[in-house]
Amino acid sequence: MKTGIFYATSTGTTGQVAEAIAKAMGVADADVFDVAKVGPDKFDDYEFLILGSPTYGSGEVQDDWYDMLDAVKALNLNGKTVAVFGCGDENMSDTFCGAVGVIYNAFKTTGARMIGTYNTFPYKFDASEAVPVPGGEAVGLLIDEVNHPEDTDKRIAGWVESLKKDL
Repeated sequence: MKTGIFYATSTGTTGQVAEAIAKAMGVADADVFDVAKVGPDKFDDYEFLILGSPTYGSGEVQDDWYDMLDAVKALNLNGKTVAVFGCGDENMSDTFCGAVGVIYNAFKTTGARMIGTYNTFPYKFDASEAVPVPGGEAVGLLIDEVNHPEDTDKRIAGWVESLKKDL
């Protein structure tokens, strides 16, 4: 299944996570894109889309996602599969990795098959748009490079393994 990874980043952390996911999935560098440099028509080239963003403010996506998410509302992605990941800081306890939920919710209306739920361990936070049922699984992979960088590689490996089973 041809896979494209699309991410936004301001500090570079989410780009680094995207590259680590690409390596774990066996996705070529040429199939990893900063959303600031491509349009939604690029999704046409792929059957499986992996999408990522850091979370800012009160649970918002990184700025470069806004135009893309507006365009996504008009897309029909039937036949495509989508998974979402994101970076955040669990100290932002009411909005931790909320961008994952924002992207997930935008893409689930397109007809795409959404996969990639994942546990929230070891994080401790109060609320997140990425976790629709408090205490349940997140709708995607949550990464906290601020407080838990030692867990990133293990979390990516576990998530990628679950993605491969769902494909």
